[in-house]
Amino acid sequence: MTSTIDPADRAAIVDLLYGYAWHFDRNEPESVATLFTDDAVIDYGPEFPNIVGRDRIVASIEPGLTNLFSSSAHHITNMMIRSDGPDSASGVAYVYAWHTYRSSGEDGEMWGQYHCRFRRTSGGWKIAEFVLKVAGMKNFHRSTMHPIGRRP
Repeated sequence: MTSTIDPADRAAIVDLLYGYAWHFDRNEPESVATLFTDDAVIDYGPEFPNIVGRDRIVASIEPGLTNLFSSSAHHITNMMIRSDGPDSASGVAYVYAWHTYRSSGEDGEMWGQYHCRFRRTSGGWKIAEFVLKVAGMKNFHRSTMHPIGRRP
């Protein structure tokens, strides 16, 4: 990530990712959706169909937030953001996600990265593309995820 970004734009983009974690953990799928562009694509991995368009986000994530998890905590760090032009940016953020499963009461953990593209809109910066890549999982509900791309 080499192209510098205006500090105010960087802060707004960081707040988008923090907002994603905040609203996801509070089971607020409607608020999660407001963080994305109308034509956003979310890729949670090969076992989950891509979510295409902001209008599909709530229906796609609400079942997991409501029925699968009784609680979760997403911790976002190590954000690298670069400017791709005056109204676009891309970045990677590290994520540690802890979940408690409603059915068993057991905990599941995931360590990974969010690979994102961002776009400035009339409503401010929004997430245009969101791809989850995973380095490791423990008792997680998914078995196949996109790898982070670590060299052997």
